[in-house]
Amino acid sequence: MRGLLSPSVMCADLLHLADEIEKLDKLGVEYLHIDFMDNKFVPNITFDTNMVRSFKKPMRNIKRDIHIMAFEPQQYFDAMEIGEGDLVSVHFEACKDVHAVLNDIKGRGADPCIAISPDTPVDTVKDFLDEVKAVLLMTVYPGFAGQPMAPKSMERLSELRKIVDDSCKDVKIEVDGHVSWDHCGEMRERGADIFVAGSSSVYGKDYPLDKAVERFYTLVK
Repeated sequence: MRGLLSPSVMCADLLHLADEIEKLDKLGVEYLHIDFMDNKFVPNITFDTNMVRSFKKPMRNIKRDIHIMAFEPQQYFDAMEIGEGDLVSVHFEACKDVHAVLNDIKGRGADPCIAISPDTPVDTVKDFLDEVKAVLLMTVYPGFAGQPMAPKSMERLSELRKIVDDSCKDVKIEVDGHVSWDHCGEMRERGADIFVAGSSSVYGKDYPLDKAVERFYTLVK
């Protein structure tokens, strides 16, 4: 099975988002990565809950990959209309009761995902593998696009792959942060399944979107 692509909408053409989503849908892209920030857990904001909800309207086959960088993320679930088909990532570092939040996501019919920042030990995820469909490994510090990769990210990815494999759980690994042309192939080799692609690859200036998506899939097959 090839790697799965989740282009970051914050790097897309924001003036033509409906057209952009339609293009990605026709190209067979699996996910649309939507970042939500509260300006507290991370010092930035992107789309509000109304925008996160509105992305559902133009989608046909592509699914929302909602990355919530906010304290106590469950307070936003109703407004985002979290539900079937969504992949929803919440940060270990931002939840008082991670298990309760993951179960809330699952109870809404969505796929729960636990996200960890670069300074969080990878083995932290062991306590949640029974409850999640994916683990989101941040390879940059959450909050801003265009950062260089955090040190030891590749080693952390290999460590996470071993932890998941040893658990015998059907859990995918998602990578987010400087998923560039130079890095995505190695990330695939080290065990990544889902790739959040932004300005350093799919939304760079080297290729039109259709050619960029085609090249990306070639590199993560």
